[in-house]
Amino acid sequence: MSFKKLKYLIYTDFFRITDSINLKTFLHSLIFNEGFKYLFWLRICNFLREKNIFIKIVFYPISKGILRHYTYKYGILIPFTTQIDTGFYIGHFGGIIVNPTTVIGQNCNISQDVTLGAKNRGENIGSPIIGNNVYIGPGVKIFGKITIGNNVAVGANSVVTKDIADNSVVVGIPGKVISDAGSDGYIDRTNYKSFEEF
Repeated sequence: MSFKKLKYLIYTDFFRITDSINLKTFLHSLIFNEGFKYLFWLRICNFLREKNIFIKIVFYPISKGILRHYTYKYGILIPFTTQIDTGFYIGHFGGIIVNPTTVIGQNCNISQDVTLGAKNRGENIGSPIIGNNVYIGPGVKIFGKITIGNNVAVGANSVVTKDIADNSVVVGIPGKVISDAGSDGYIDRTNYKSFEEF
């Protein structure tokens, strides 16, 4: 990963919180916004792990230590090796667990007490693939190698173990599609610059 890519990922995560991009709001979010603080160090760790031996020996362990501290402090366990695209947003911290082989698309909103977990037997062995502009409500559990399509909203406390088509609203245990209204209205501030414009 290039340094420009790292900056862009951090920029898009920050933009999802507030579209007022300046040093003051950035520092305020980095200090007081638990979700962004965790994401910042997650992105840093992912960047540093691919660098030269000097950086790996000196800075990489420090960043991993900071991320581990926030893992315990905020109750968020998202391994920094997880493939997460731009504009990731943690609405509320606490009880968030993501399997490292999960794939998360652009502009995903994740809430408290969410588990994105692997399935180890039967059908759909593996971890979820989350599309773009997906809202995952509080208490949601998504298991197995299933695809959650683009623009999907998963309602609070739903348990999803099967593929979900684009633009769906899912609720219940097991999760069932109840409408095609999608995540419209739940995913805000996605009009950040493209990587080419950045």
